[in-house]
Amino acid sequence: MKAAVLRELRKPLVIEDVQINKPGPHEVLIRTVAAGVCHSDLHFIEGSYPYPMPAVLGHESAGIVEQVGSEVRTCKPGDHVITCLSAYCGHCEHCLTGHMSRCVSPETKREAGEESRLNNDAGPVNQFLNLSSFAEMMLIHEHACVAIRKDMPLDRAALIGCSVMTGVGAVMHTSNVRPGETVAVIGCGGVGLACINGAAIAGAGRIIAVDTQGSKLNMAKHFGATDVVNAKDGDPVAQVMEMTNGGVHHAFEAIGLKVTSEQAFGMLARGGTATIIGMIPIGQSLELPGFQFLQEKKIQGSLMGSNRFPVDMPRLVDFYMSGKLKLDDMISNRIKLEQINDAFDELKRGELARSVIMFDA
Repeated sequence: MKAAVLRELRKPLVIEDVQINKPGPHEVLIRTVAAGVCHSDLHFIEGSYPYPMPAVLGHESAGIVEQVGSEVRTCKPGDHVITCLSAYCGHCEHCLTGHMSRCVSPETKREAGEESRLNNDAGPVNQFLNLSSFAEMMLIHEHACVAIRKDMPLDRAALIGCSVMTGVGAVMHTSNVRPGETVAVIGCGGVGLACINGAAIAGAGRIIAVDTQGSKLNMAKHFGATDVVNAKDGDPVAQVMEMTNGGVHHAFEAIGLKVTSEQAFGMLARGGTATIIGMIPIGQSLELPGFQFLQEKKIQGSLMGSNRFPVDMPRLVDFYMSGKLKLDDMISNRIKLEQINDAFDELKRGELARSVIMFDA
């Protein structure tokens, strides 16, 4: 099969032939239909986060089940599925207490002595975040995908697999935004737009979008933002504080920068919560004014929207099909696998919300 392989940091991905294994007892072989090009992949390409190479990247995808292992009970051949990088075992402390996205059990991967899921002529190829979806096929644990209704378009479904679940889940699960509360979202890329959309579905009374690009702020209005702040026009914290007469109940950082994470904390009203969704580069630390903790302000992280994805993703599909979740305009470009490096170049420039690789294109 054709796959996009990371062989060197800060170098273009290489399209090459990779062999994929047969499903083990709890594994599922999926024909990839669509895969989103996500900024998280770019972090690994640029070395901000380490990963063993060579590796087939990609983690935001949807496809059709081709084969299943002998013990698989959650899906069957022909099912349409969304994948999720937060594979879960189902019986560790995190899973049993309802925090499936935190599961780190090795059971969802092959053991060291087993044959690798992916190989080429030179030997094993590393699977990325349990998935490796920049490839024509995926071989994954059954608890890394969920079957969905077949009338859901798979290019839109792929977005639910990462950016939408991350953004909507951060609002609804990690922060538990309540009807009428005020929300600020810093960064209006795919995750930020999903945050805004999720806040609108949750009934937030006021949703303030913060970005430096007017085009993204205009898109944010379509996704549910009631107000916009262009950070180029001055200190965004001061703008939000003035606009809200004292700050917001919830602030979400959806970029992954030190400065914007500190700004999210600074935008809070007394008792507010800042949720950091973006991937801050390893080695960087935040500097926060200590006296503000006396105002009961809180800061927290969010991993994949604190999801319970076998339940959450089919619900998000229903939200889309009923018109509540806006995915159509989130896709800026549909491309072929061979165009993937161009998509990453556009992502670096901040020009697009989302490019989606279509494998039947």
